[in-house]
Amino acid sequence: MSVEIIYHEESKEFHLYNDKISYIITVLKNGELGQLYFGRRLRDRESFGHLLELQRRPMATCAFPGDLSFSMEHIRQEYPSWGHGDMRYPAYEIEQESGSRITEFEYKTHRIYAGKPGLEGLPATYAESDEEAQTLEIELEDSLIQTRLILTYTIFRNHPAIARNARFVCGLTGGIRLNSAMSTSLDLPDMDYEMIELTGAWSRERSVRTRRLEHGVQSIHSMRGCSSSNYNPFLALKRPNADENCGEVYGFSLVYSGNFIAQVEVDTYHVTRVMIGIHPNGFQWSMNAGECFQTPEAVMVYSDTGLNGMSHTFHELYRTRLARGTWRDRVRPILINNWEATYFNFNEEKIMSLAKTAKQLGIELFVLDDGWFGRRDDDTSSLGDWYPDERKLPAGIKGIAEKIKELGMDFGLWFEPEMVNKDSDLYRMHPDWALQTPGRRTSHGRNQMVLDFSREEVVDYIYSMMEKILGEADISYVKWDMNRCMTEVFSAGKNADEQGKVFHRYILGVYRLYQRLTDRFPEVMFESCASGGARFDPGMLYYAPQCWTSDDTDAMERLKIQYGTSMVYPLSSMGSHVSASPNHQLKRITPMHSRANVAYFGTFGYELDLNELTNEEKEAIKNQVIFMKEHRKLIQQGTFYRLISPFEGNGNETAWMVVSSDKREALMGYYRVLQEVNVGYRRLRLQGLDENVLYRTESSTENMEYFGDELLHAGFVISDESCGEDSGTYNGKNGDYQSRLYYFQKCSQ
Repeated sequence: MSVEIIYHEESKEFHLYNDKISYIITVLKNGELGQLYFGRRLRDRESFGHLLELQRRPMATCAFPGDLSFSMEHIRQEYPSWGHGDMRYPAYEIEQESGSRITEFEYKTHRIYAGKPGLEGLPATYAESDEEAQTLEIELEDSLIQTRLILTYTIFRNHPAIARNARFVCGLTGGIRLNSAMSTSLDLPDMDYEMIELTGAWSRERSVRTRRLEHGVQSIHSMRGCSSSNYNPFLALKRPNADENCGEVYGFSLVYSGNFIAQVEVDTYHVTRVMIGIHPNGFQWSMNAGECFQTPEAVMVYSDTGLNGMSHTFHELYRTRLARGTWRDRVRPILINNWEATYFNFNEEKIMSLAKTAKQLGIELFVLDDGWFGRRDDDTSSLGDWYPDERKLPAGIKGIAEKIKELGMDFGLWFEPEMVNKDSDLYRMHPDWALQTPGRRTSHGRNQMVLDFSREEVVDYIYSMMEKILGEADISYVKWDMNRCMTEVFSAGKNADEQGKVFHRYILGVYRLYQRLTDRFPEVMFESCASGGARFDPGMLYYAPQCWTSDDTDAMERLKIQYGTSMVYPLSSMGSHVSASPNHQLKRITPMHSRANVAYFGTFGYELDLNELTNEEKEAIKNQVIFMKEHRKLIQQGTFYRLISPFEGNGNETAWMVVSSDKREALMGYYRVLQEVNVGYRRLRLQGLDENVLYRTESSTENMEYFGDELLHAGFVISDESCGEDSGTYNGKNGDYQSRLYYFQKCSQ
């Protein structure tokens, strides 16, 4: 594939393109930037000026005397401002010393170069070589306030994606105040779209919701201090006839972990404006001469092969060019986490007993969860006191890690570094290190408060404690949790003019701690967590290649959670475990094989007391571990296709599959929540296979051979006992909460 950025001097147009997409910008006659096109690849030409549509309109305010067609309100713009003609929402707002918020950023120069730059202090996608991408920087200037605006665009050679960001540089002696700054803005010429968002709450994160665009504003957001369980920093626009496998889709994803807004505005002339960036509420960034502000990165994806096509781009880009480090391309170890087995009630004997059983079953990694530090017997104390509780672990973390390693397993450890309990040595020493507003009642969640990570000394202190634990013990995995949202956000370490920076500086502090720890311990795998999925976002993937997808470990609920998560995030990023039955969140009793058949499509592990299982259940786990070890490279690095959505129809069925890059093998999962009776026959068209390859199908019910074209076009029969009178007794394969896996492998010639 090729990649190119061309500037046409005469027409003053920029054309960014690769083999799949084109993105076209023009310099308008007032010096500002106009948006001409984003979509399927177009042949380059000297001018696409005919795509700039101008017309006289009643009551329009126009920029040039005598030219009643040049109204900023009716021009599709690249990074719009407010106040001198455009009445729609702006991409930014700058408050000046005079109180004016009017700006006019005009084109000054540009630079085109190979490769992709990083963003200082912020996560971002990257290119491993200059041949993988090209970057365009457009510099604009508002001479009245002596401020520069640099818009940066990177187009990738192998992905139909554009990465964007904006940087403001103040040159004014009196300074300016930035009240909002989006990472991207895109004006599309019509409104014939449906908006897809990922909506939810704790234990039901990232449900797929679809709505038809209407005039006015439709948006999602978080003002919780984290990207949140309620909304994910992502939205997609799809044509009404688009589905998983065909049709036009635009995807927008923000590489950021804090407050955000993702907004679609449709004006009364049907133009659709999409913006995504830091939420302006609680944000105010003052700058003096020489200072700058950098927005987070946004990634825009175009697909003409439906939602699966959009997701494939996000998956591959985020798995291989956002995630980094030692664990980026490694298959993930199969783990056992003790939380649902013991909660806070454990000692070394209980931990070792669980670990010995895990080792016998083939599990590779033991993770010690909450309760190992300070005097932590419940959630009311000790957060911030990151030293081992020798009542529970007489030889400390170093000792328990050595004993686990002697078994032949790796050892992992839970931290919640951003939080503090009032009942802790840390809070007693530094009560001013917690975010709280003087004179106001202080809220808490899970009996804890939020440390002020906007202050470098707080981050430095937590780093020193974590570095000591990780440096002394043989630890290969860290689960980094965050169990409450931010309230009463006020920093005792900042003056009044700096309080509008606290939310953002907090996230920068989180990133700084992650960066220091991953630099110091490059072999340690970090998994992010936030009461499950409250901070499952691209910003986290830059530092931690996988995330605990949800605290809800029920397999049937996980179908919806993992399906929705897959809209943006690769399977290699999804922490997915087999848990106890009855499930601890829903009390649902689900067959062991169905719990595993869901959890396979992620990083895979266990969250239950292995010592309470029957011998038959232990044997089942041993076989599950063998199966996952055999297929985890396919699952975690293959191409994932959604086949049947749990959010459509009656929601009783779900199906998905993953296909290897060479199309020689595939694994398909089919899930049925409730048993039905005497329904129609079922057939499922598979995806991603080679039409000309003969595949052998292996499952618990059949071994047959099919050519790819039959599986793709005639479909694969998935009818079961529900397609008729199920008159037999329960056999473990009928009844509620059932699932089946099918493995397809190319037949040897």
